[in-house]
Amino acid sequence: MAAVSSLSFSALTQSSFPSSRNLGSNSDGLRFRTSFSLHYGGFRSSNSSPRLVVHCMSSTSDLATVADTKLNFLKAYKRPIPSVYNTVLQELIVQQHLMRYKRTYRYDPVFALGFVTVYDQLMDGYPSDEDRDAIFRAYINALKEDPEQYRADAKKLEEWARAQTSSSLIEFPSKEGEVEGILKDIAERAGGKGSFSYSRFFAVGLFRLLELANATEPTVLEKLCAALNIEKRSVDRDLDVYRNLLSKLVQAKELLKEYVAREKKKREERAGAQKANEAIATCLGEPQYMGL
Repeated sequence: MAAVSSLSFSALTQSSFPSSRNLGSNSDGLRFRTSFSLHYGGFRSSNSSPRLVVHCMSSTSDLATVADTKLNFLKAYKRPIPSVYNTVLQELIVQQHLMRYKRTYRYDPVFALGFVTVYDQLMDGYPSDEDRDAIFRAYINALKEDPEQYRADAKKLEEWARAQTSSSLIEFPSKEGEVEGILKDIAERAGGKGSFSYSRFFAVGLFRLLELANATEPTVLEKLCAALNIEKRSVDRDLDVYRNLLSKLVQAKELLKEYVAREKKKREERAGAQKANEAIATCLGEPQYMGL
C-alpha cells in the first residue's frame, strides 16, 4: 500500500471523501441541493406545499447532530492534536457522522476495515502510540459505536485475506466460514434484499482485502464487486481518491518533519548563542589580576 500539500479533504471536492459542503453523489451522504431546506427531522421542499416533507430517518432513536458528535469527541479526548492530523480528523468525523446517521446505514466489517486502514495510514508517525489509540477510541465512541469491534473485525478480515489467493477471494459465495458469511450478507443486502449503504470506507476495505491477498490483477476487483453486487465504477473512483489522499498525507508529513527539524535547529542555535553570551558576561564580571 502506498504510505499519507493540502490536508483538507475539501480540497478534493470533486472526488474525495465528501466534505460537509460536498456530500457525494449516490453513496456517502445526502446532497443538500438549493431546492431543499433542512426542516427539523426531514427535508422540506422550499417550493412545495408545507405538507410535503421527506423524513430522513436513522436506525437509532436518538438522532445526534454533527455538533453533538464533535463535542463527544472533544470531551473524550482533551489533549491538543497537531494540526497536520487534526485537520483531517475533524473533516473525517463530520463525514462519518453523515454516513453513520443515514437511514440505510448498517455497520459491517468491511466498512470497519476500510476506516481502520484510513485511520492507521493517517496517524502513522503520530508522536505517541498511546495517544493514537486513545484518539481512535474517542473518535468511534463519539459516533456511538464500538472501537473494539472495529479493531476486532478489521483484524479478522485481515487475517482471512492473508490466507486467500486471487481465485479463492472471489469464491466466497460457494464457501462456508465466518468471513464468507459476512461477505454473503453484504452481497444479499447490496443486491436489494436489505439495507446497504455503499461508502468510500467500504471501497478502501475491499482494496485492503485485495492487497493482503496479493490479488493485483484488475479482473479480480471486477469479479469481487460483481459477487458483492457493488458497482465497480464507484469503487474505482473512490480508490483513486484514497491513493491520492495517501500521497497528500505523505507530503504533508514530510513538510511537518522538515518544519520540526528547522525549528529544533533554530532552538539549538539560540541556546548556543545564549550560553556564549552568558560565558562572556561571566568573564567580564570577574576581577582581573595582573602580575607585577
